[in-house]
Amino acid sequence: MTKHVLIRVAMLAILAEACVAQVPANKSVRPVTPAQAGQTIDRVIAIVNGDLILESDVDEEKRFAAFQPFSTGGKDFTREKAVERLINRTLILQQSRLQTIGGVKDEAVAAQIQTLRKDIPACKQYHCETDEGWKKFVADQGFTETELQQRWKQRMEVLSYIENRFRMGIRVTPEEISDYYKKDLLPQYAKAKAVAPPLDELSDRIQEILLQQQVSKLLQDWLTSLRVQGTVQILKPGEVAP
Repeated sequence: MTKHVLIRVAMLAILAEACVAQVPANKSVRPVTPAQAGQTIDRVIAIVNGDLILESDVDEEKRFAAFQPFSTGGKDFTREKAVERLINRTLILQQSRLQTIGGVKDEAVAAQIQTLRKDIPACKQYHCETDEGWKKFVADQGFTETELQQRWKQRMEVLSYIENRFRMGIRVTPEEISDYYKKDLLPQYAKAKAVAPPLDELSDRIQEILLQQQVSKLLQDWLTSLRVQGTVQILKPGEVAP
């Protein structure tokens, strides 16, 4: 397994939750039309360098979680974590717009969605292997197939941006792999009273784990610096956006 593939695996593991829903760019508050009079206006819950995050984005975040292969059906969902993910994703998208990177091809998006149809546990009862069953599952989550494709494409683009940004800053040495094997894995196998496979059989998996750790640290440090350099405002209930 090449380093490039391992980094991509690490990105997917770290950002699976963080990059699953769309954050519209440069969202602004629209004036209320007469037809909307008396209706509840979508509330602004955060402002990230001028981009708005709305209450409806939190709802979408929860609904979109159903498309994760290991989804718990919203049982682990919390509003606070969703808001943090939306803020972080907005920061990443703002940075990605500053750079010109190769886009994700529609064929790649279609291939991943085809895999989703096989991997999502809830899809079994819908018979998502059929087009009719998949369409119903998507609709029951509150999306059209076109919306799903657009959001999944953006998810892939964000993952690609993060991978490209941090790829050159990651290096896992043979010594680090050996140390992890001796100090972390061997004790775990010993505790389970099991015989550990030799190092050469686990080397790629250990490298993936160490890559995840390094990327996670770099990513969190980067997001922290973006918050410090920019302006992130989280609005309390009843507070009006400036």
